[in-house]
Amino acid sequence: MIPTIPQPRALSLAYTAYIIAFFVFLALPLVVVAVFAFNDSQFPSLPWEGFTWNWFFGSERPMIGVFHERPILRAIGTSCFVAILVSLLSVAVGTSNAFLFNRYRFRGQGLLYVFMLLPLVIPGIVLGISILVFSSRVANGLWDMAQWDWEALRPGLLLVILGQFSFIATIATLVIGARLQKFDRSLEEAAMNLGANRLTAVRTITIPYLAPAMIGAFVVAFLMSFENFNTTLMLVGSDAPLTIAMFDRLKEGSTPLLNAVSLLLMIGSSLLALVMIAFQRRS
Repeated sequence: MIPTIPQPRALSLAYTAYIIAFFVFLALPLVVVAVFAFNDSQFPSLPWEGFTWNWFFGSERPMIGVFHERPILRAIGTSCFVAILVSLLSVAVGTSNAFLFNRYRFRGQGLLYVFMLLPLVIPGIVLGISILVFSSRVANGLWDMAQWDWEALRPGLLLVILGQFSFIATIATLVIGARLQKFDRSLEEAAMNLGANRLTAVRTITIPYLAPAMIGAFVVAFLMSFENFNTTLMLVGSDAPLTIAMFDRLKEGSTPLLNAVSLLLMIGSSLLALVMIAFQRRS
């Protein structure tokens, strides 16, 4: 609807009702999850048994809280470790890709760009299976030829990092490349006219200009890595990230402990997004 064009009252009311229903549809499941994280019951469902903090701070079973549940804390640490490495790799490669596709012209560039975008349209579970099959065949080949069992090619954190990096780096490239396209290259030329070499000009002029996009790409990559499930499920080993640990718990039966973990994730993601927005506005 265009605000400047008069609309029938019935149409305006219907449009307003649609907007309200849309946001209720998005927010209501999150609100329900958050509310039942404080339910003094063994099950995250009605009836309401009373308010409690035990699912966060409880230290005795059966109502042991998030901050005393070592497997969950270990899974959170694993997810943070994987997400930080994936984010660093994605930003580094994404910055290089942005310069490659924005600053240079070479034969096959369009085809290479399409190949870079492919991981975004391939389902995550297919991507995970493909990486697993390829790495397993390489590992089996090394064992057959040289009796060398390369554990890094077996399911584990290395494959999880590589699997997530394979598509998250593309997103980082798009975020950083979009800002690089707006950069005025005459600033670099002015720096070189004043005696700086090209590397110094890029380091002192271009990279600071790209810093908001690089930080934004890091945050987006971190969040996408932290919540990734499909690709991670196919590549995980004994050290399970949080999404896999929660999935395993859910197969045993849902408890408000999972609601408490979900609420903490919602708060953490929101705070991280707000920090990123505030930094970009300041920049």
